[in-house]
Amino acid sequence: MKSYVKSKHRVSRYGEVLTGKEIVNAMLDLVKQETERIDSRFLEPACGTGNFLAEVLLRKLAVVENRYKKCQLEYERYAVLAVSSIYGIDLLEDNVQECRQRLFDIFDAAYTRLYKSNTKDDCRSTVRFILERNIIHGDALSLQTVAGNPKPIIFSEWSLANGSMMKRRDFTFQELLSHASIKETPLFSDLGEEAFIPLPAKEYPIIHFLEIGRTYGRHL
Repeated sequence: MKSYVKSKHRVSRYGEVLTGKEIVNAMLDLVKQETERIDSRFLEPACGTGNFLAEVLLRKLAVVENRYKKCQLEYERYAVLAVSSIYGIDLLEDNVQECRQRLFDIFDAAYTRLYKSNTKDDCRSTVRFILERNIIHGDALSLQTVAGNPKPIIFSEWSLANGSMMKRRDFTFQELLSHASIKETPLFSDLGEEAFIPLPAKEYPIIHFLEIGRTYGRHL
């Protein structure tokens, strides 16, 4: 029988209980259409090792493969977009590291299976950087990071612009939640309804998606 507990100490100290695959899939099936939208954003505020996020990524990459596998550049572009739509926060650093690696491995396995020796290290570098930005070692209650000197949690919004170019905008988690608590309009809607577009803490010039890791990675 699979255990959903890493240790009694972690349960008592952090309330950590891992969610089983059957429950994960049952819950995600309730929003199945969203899990299969490549750019639909998901945030897990207590992501653990990524049980929910891993399944979301698997579903999104299956859609990317079905639609774009015949053109490697198209596949790479939309696989990166799928990864960029997934966000997580966890209190425990080992969970954060494991979650990032798990999500990278899911991407890399699918990418390598499809394109073998034609795969690009720049694409892998982009995915690694985005996961460093999107999976945060922090506290979703205090809205701050928990490593070293705590700082406000900042998430990056990634969006395709002009073909293979991507736009990055950084937003504070507090700003996003402050709006969500008093408004009913959605964030970053692309479905045509009225939406709240918060002011970014920082905007970056558009960049080719394959250059993201090389350009931003050294500034982590």
